[in-house]
Amino acid sequence: MRLALYQPDIPQNTGTLLRLSACMGVEIDVIGPTGFNMTDKALRRSGMDYLDQVTIHRHISFDLFYSSLKPQNRLVLLTTKASQSYTSFSFQADDVLMLGRESCGVPEKVAQICDSRIIIPMQKLSRSLNIAVAGAMVLGEALRQTGHLQNLQNLR
Repeated sequence: MRLALYQPDIPQNTGTLLRLSACMGVEIDVIGPTGFNMTDKALRRSGMDYLDQVTIHRHISFDLFYSSLKPQNRLVLLTTKASQSYTSFSFQADDVLMLGRESCGVPEKVAQICDSRIIIPMQKLSRSLNIAVAGAMVLGEALRQTGHLQNLQNLR
């Protein structure tokens, strides 16, 4: 299981998702260009002290990211333009959960390439959730379904 961030705009959301990935033991792909400085030095300066605990794959374009996927990886897009709820979707351990840009999601040509599109059900007049909240909700369900959460240990 991996998270993929498509051209993220907001560094705080990216930092939150990096921390989530570190805590949940999943790798994360960041597909550029980003709307901010994505260097290790900049992330450390912003207080991202979990950086040493997460595997980050940086890609300068969607095409390079997509070519790095393995045949067993399904690319699952979290989008407000889907009809299938994430709670009724059957996740697999090798899925890559992709989140679009905070400002505009992903282009339609990218959405068309994805193997599946899923949505978080919300109240009728709500547009969308914060991307970090959406990522946490769906990743939690995906890890629960695939049994990954049972393998995590609370070492406190």
